[in-house]
Amino acid sequence: MSDQSNQKKLLWQSRFSEPFDREALKFSSSVHVDGLLYREDIQGSIAHATMLGEQGIISPEEAGLIVEGLRAVEKEIESGALLPVWEDEDIHTVIENRLKELIGPAAGKLHSGRSRNDQVATDTRLYLRRNIDRIGQLLKAMQATLLDKAEQYKHTIMFGYTHLQRAQPISAGHYYMAWHSMFGRDAERLADLRKRANVSPLGAAAFAGSTLPLNPARSAELLEFDGAFTNSIDAVSDRDLVIEFVSACSMIMMHLSRFSEDVILWSSAEFNYLSISDAFATGSSIMPQKKNADIAELVRGKTGRVYGNLMNLLTIMKGLPLSYNRDMQEDKPPLFDTAETTASSLSVFRRMIEKTWLNEERLARLTAEDLSLATEIAEYLVKKQIPFRDAHRITGKIVAYAIAEGKTLPTISLEEYRTFSEAFDEGIYDDLKPNASVNSKKTAGSCSFKSVEEQIAKAKAAR
Repeated sequence: MSDQSNQKKLLWQSRFSEPFDREALKFSSSVHVDGLLYREDIQGSIAHATMLGEQGIISPEEAGLIVEGLRAVEKEIESGALLPVWEDEDIHTVIENRLKELIGPAAGKLHSGRSRNDQVATDTRLYLRRNIDRIGQLLKAMQATLLDKAEQYKHTIMFGYTHLQRAQPISAGHYYMAWHSMFGRDAERLADLRKRANVSPLGAAAFAGSTLPLNPARSAELLEFDGAFTNSIDAVSDRDLVIEFVSACSMIMMHLSRFSEDVILWSSAEFNYLSISDAFATGSSIMPQKKNADIAELVRGKTGRVYGNLMNLLTIMKGLPLSYNRDMQEDKPPLFDTAETTASSLSVFRRMIEKTWLNEERLARLTAEDLSLATEIAEYLVKKQIPFRDAHRITGKIVAYAIAEGKTLPTISLEEYRTFSEAFDEGIYDDLKPNASVNSKKTAGSCSFKSVEEQIAKAKAAR
C-alpha cells in the first residue's frame, strides 16, 4: 500500500478534511504491538459476523463470505504473506482493509454494531484467557517437578533457615514441598482470575451499546465465554483484569526470584549444598574456573521487569475518567511482556531445577555437627517439666559453652550437660541426631519424614 492510500483507509477518518499527520500517525500506531492479537481479533470478528448473520443484520451469505475471508487473512498473517506496517495504525485496520481487498464491499458490514473499544476489550480477554491457561499448565509442570524432587529427597536432611542463619534440620522433601505450595497458590489465583476474565464485552460497542438488534449472549457463546457484560461502560473501560493478571504474574515471579536466590547461594563454593547441570550454567569470559548460576540470576532480574509492568499499568489507569481513553492502548506492552516473561521464566527455571541435585554427603556431615540442634535441647528440657523460658536460657548457655570450647552439641559429655541442669540424662543424645530431630516433629504439615510423605501423597492425589 502507498502512504497516501493507507492514509485514506484509516477506519475513523471519514469526518476529517485533511490527512492525519505522518509523525502523529507513527506516534499513535500500535500495530507493532497489538499485531500479536491477530488470532484473537479474527476469532472475535468471526463470532461477531456469525451473530450478525443469525440476527438478520447482514445476510447469511454475507456472514459466510466474511468468515471465509477472515480465515484467509489469518492464514496470510501466519504465513508471513501479509506483513503489517506502522502506517496501518493497528491490527484491526490491517485485517479489515485486507478483508475488503479479498471480498469487496461486504467487508464493510463486519463492523456493524461494533466499536474498536469492545473489539479490543474482547481481544484482550481472549488473550488473557489463553495465557492464563498457558501459565497455569507451566505451573502444573513446575509442581510435578517439585513433587519428584520431594520424593527423591524426602529422607535427606538439610538445614532450614531463618534470617539466613541455620535454624533447624529439616527433610529436604519438606523444602521442595514448600515451593510446591507457593506455586499451587499461584495457580489458584490464575484460576480465580479466569472466571472474571471469561466474560464477553462484545456488543457494548463504543460504551453505550447499539441500536441494532445485537445478541451479545450469542457472541459470548460462540467465543466460549461464560456470559456477556452487564454494564456496557464497564465492559470497554475496565482494565482490572489486565492489572490483576500482571499482579498474579508478579507473585509468580517473586516466588521464582526467591527460589533463584536459594539456587544461587546453595550452588556457591561457600555453601556447596546443591549442584547445577552444566547445561544450565555459564562460565566466565576471563576466569576459566567459574560456573555461574546465570539462569537463576536472569530470572531474579526479570522479576523487576514484571514489577515495573504492574506499576506501569496502575499508573496508566489511576486518573482516567469513564469510559474509554486512548491511554489504554498502552496496556498492551506491559501485558504482553509480562505474559512472555513469566511463561519463559517458569519453563526454563523448571528445566533447570529438574537438572539440579543436592550434595547429600556434605549436608549429612554438616547437619550432624551443627548447633542447629539446640532447639531439640530446649524442647527436651520442656518434656522434663522445665518452663520453656528457663529451658531456652539454659540452652543458650550450653550453646555459648560449645562455641567457646570448640565443641559440637553431641560431643558435650553428660557431666558437662548436668552442670547446666540436673534434668539431663543419657536420653539427650537420642535427641541430638538430625534424623531423630526431624522425625520427632509432631505437628501436622511439619518436616518429619512421615509428614512429608503425607504431603507428597496428598499432592499426588490432588493432581
